[in-house]
Amino acid sequence: MTGFFRRFLKLIFGLFLYAVGIVLTINAHVGYGPWDVFHVGLGRALGITLGTASIITGFVIVAATYLMKETLGIGTILNMFLIGIFIDVIMHGELIPVMDRTIPGVIMLLAGMYVIALATYFYIGSGFGTGPRDGLMVALTRRSRLPVGLVRGLIEVSAIAFGWFLGGMVGIGTVIYGLLIGFCIQSTFRLLKFDPTKISHASILESCRELRVALGDRGA
Repeated sequence: MTGFFRRFLKLIFGLFLYAVGIVLTINAHVGYGPWDVFHVGLGRALGITLGTASIITGFVIVAATYLMKETLGIGTILNMFLIGIFIDVIMHGELIPVMDRTIPGVIMLLAGMYVIALATYFYIGSGFGTGPRDGLMVALTRRSRLPVGLVRGLIEVSAIAFGWFLGGMVGIGTVIYGLLIGFCIQSTFRLLKFDPTKISHASILESCRELRVALGDRGA
């Protein structure tokens, strides 16, 4: 198996794992993460599934970041579609139980956050491009010249506000997620000795060229 296909499998596995993490945080039932507050609220307002709401949101964000001249990778596009599809499959199959008590719910929430952190390691490490929401953060940081932490905070507060207005669940879990997701990602990256700033992401055209070379090597 060539390096291209190994990286591609790493990307797909990371996106699936990300969906598992999201469902864990939602089924913890103690308050959703900032973006999931928005996705659930949008889903209720439009009468669509959580996964479909995630896909629609991702599409709008990708379009906005493209207009701001950010580089898109195939990982960006697949992130937009596959996480939403995987979420719907997992939730439809009722593969993860819904908690009905606070302490088990908080434990499940924390487990979901670490699953998301591990998933981030896989999909960013594949080098096929950042996710739509990460791309938006980078684009707005470049345009506004504000600190990246402030930009990320403003984006997530906005997602919570709009999601809550649309009916998304805000609770203690939302606060825990907001305070600890950065630590979960940082500690996971440190454990795996992973530095995301050293990853060079390929554009869609570059990935297409890589694919042609990989297929040519297999046919030789």
